Amino acid sequence: MATVAELKHGQKGIIKEFSGSILPIKLLELGCLPGNSVELVQVAPLKDPIYINVNGSHIAIRRALASQIELDIVDTPAL
Repeated sequence: MATVAELKHGQKGIIKEFSGSILPIKLLELGCLPGNSVELVQVAPLKDPIYINVNGSHIAIRRALASQIELDIVDTPAL
């Protein structure tokens, strides 16, 4: 199963579950819930953090935290 950390620029997915035991409450409040869509918007120059769009909310999260959010890929970016 893919994670948010593995998304490519413009790629979208649907959150399935969380592999880590602790996910910050702030992420849940911002919409990182199972069933919501996620799109990778931008990656910082040193590859961390990443900038994602979760149901209209733009969030910057560390790659280590993004690797705990498992999802199903629904859209691949055009080459």
